[in-house]
Amino acid sequence: MASKLPFIIGLGAGYVLGTRAGRAQYERMKSAASRAAQRCPVAYSRRNDAKGHPVTGMKTDKKYVLAIDQGTTSSRAILFNHDGEIVAVAQKEHAQVLPRAGWVEHDAAEIWANVRSVVAGVLSKAEVNRHEIASVGITNQRESAVVWDRTTGEPVYNVIVWQDTRTQKICDRLAAAAPKPDGSPDYDRYKDRVGLGLATYFAGPKVAWVLENVKGARERAEAGELLMGTMDSWVLWNLTGGATGGVHATDVTNASRTMLMNIDTLDWNPEICADMGIPASMLPTIRPSSGIFGLGRKNGLLIDTPIAGILGDQQAATFGQACFEVGQAKSTYGTGCFMLMNTGATPVRSRNGLLTTVCYQIEGEPPVYALEGSIAVAGSLVQWLRDNLGIITHSRDIEALARSVDDNGGAYFVPAFSGLFAPHWRPDARGALVGLTRYVNKGHLARAVEEATAFQTREVLEAMNRDAEASGTTLQELKVDGGMTRDELLMQFQADQVGVPVVRPKVTETTALGAAYAAGIAVGFWSGIGDVVANWAEGRRWDPAMDAAERERLFRNWRKAVTRTLDWVDDDVVE
Repeated sequence: MASKLPFIIGLGAGYVLGTRAGRAQYERMKSAASRAAQRCPVAYSRRNDAKGHPVTGMKTDKKYVLAIDQGTTSSRAILFNHDGEIVAVAQKEHAQVLPRAGWVEHDAAEIWANVRSVVAGVLSKAEVNRHEIASVGITNQRESAVVWDRTTGEPVYNVIVWQDTRTQKICDRLAAAAPKPDGSPDYDRYKDRVGLGLATYFAGPKVAWVLENVKGARERAEAGELLMGTMDSWVLWNLTGGATGGVHATDVTNASRTMLMNIDTLDWNPEICADMGIPASMLPTIRPSSGIFGLGRKNGLLIDTPIAGILGDQQAATFGQACFEVGQAKSTYGTGCFMLMNTGATPVRSRNGLLTTVCYQIEGEPPVYALEGSIAVAGSLVQWLRDNLGIITHSRDIEALARSVDDNGGAYFVPAFSGLFAPHWRPDARGALVGLTRYVNKGHLARAVEEATAFQTREVLEAMNRDAEASGTTLQELKVDGGMTRDELLMQFQADQVGVPVVRPKVTETTALGAAYAAGIAVGFWSGIGDVVANWAEGRRWDPAMDAAERERLFRNWRKAVTRTLDWVDDDVVE
């Protein structure tokens, strides 16, 4: 019994709760990193002046930092030079497993195989080997969770993806177990502690589902045989050796998306873990985002290369966009759409449907927090139009089709495929296309698809401004990134709706770049966030141009459309 008790270790500004095995693993990792530093002190140390301040322009014999971007639809490896420029890219898609309505899964073994493949591919394209790489950063689809055997490395079930809604009954049960004074379920029962409300989106309930539904999983977990993690933990564990000494860890940003980590103290919450039936022995050690996690495995292509940065994808994009000042924000347009605003060293509890999350933490420094608005469906709506309806052949065709008409023809598309995320948080909602007349054609549908992303982003931005009012902070411009920002029509409409300039950087791969920066800072390749700010450069700007009355008319219709999606899921709906 005593051997399973948690211990607490100090890391930077907070404390991290782990297991005895995790502590031993961490000490081994520190020792290995120390030996690596002795072999190559220039690449593995940070240089300070006489007052202890980092020196910029630090020299190193390493030329590149490698970022591994494990995303929702693909895994990529991107090599960056010291100027933050892309040297080479390799990418490989993985299968989307959809066993039934509302369920979304990935094959963890396929993803690990793809990660190995893209690492090999990018090194080959650039004609680079590990000796020229200072460090490796990992960024990942957040909230997606996997459970695996610590001895064999075999997953006990597929990855349950962040979009998956199967855990609604678990969330309902947990909310009902601690009702509000009026007796109604309290979906915010953990929010003050973890910054998140009970929702299918987060990783904790997904792990609980595996333990409750996969035969023998609970018994094996309680016997200490199983590990769990978000996809960063899965990739890190395998990169550093897997069943033969792999490091089982995560960073503060990914841990903050599990619903299991105390947002103020950055440690696992034993009470919430117990409520979800998740043994402490399964949990990864929580570490700062920028710091050496471990070294590349001996039988891989990155032998002894430090894995020195981990950030969840949206936090990585915020880091890559150099949003280091309080009030700076970015919005990433990918499968979903995610806006984060830096709130500084103090977590801000949202009263307007947003999430309180960790933005990043550099080892030895206090954590930085953010408010986040998460939109489940953005780019995936374009994919749906392509794959399910066949209206377009390629995703890039959406802009040309939308430009074939002058407006949306009165049609509004609310893509609540898995309910509505921020700021509504309505799992009972389902997608709706409203305002249809015989006048509407496929061009109008394309326009409605594009505008849906902009309308949802405006909803989030307005909620963010309301939360930030107390500190006197309002958004002055919106930095954007992600694949959809190549769509000029969408970006102009976005500027028109939010009423502030929309700015895209020169390097739009900010998610991978942010992970690279975190890893490079940890080993001295970059001296600190000043280098990130210096490297950032504006690529394109869109200023608001729409008449204010028309802007508000369109948004009023959008809000009316949203009401048509609510209260759809009930006992009569079978999914």
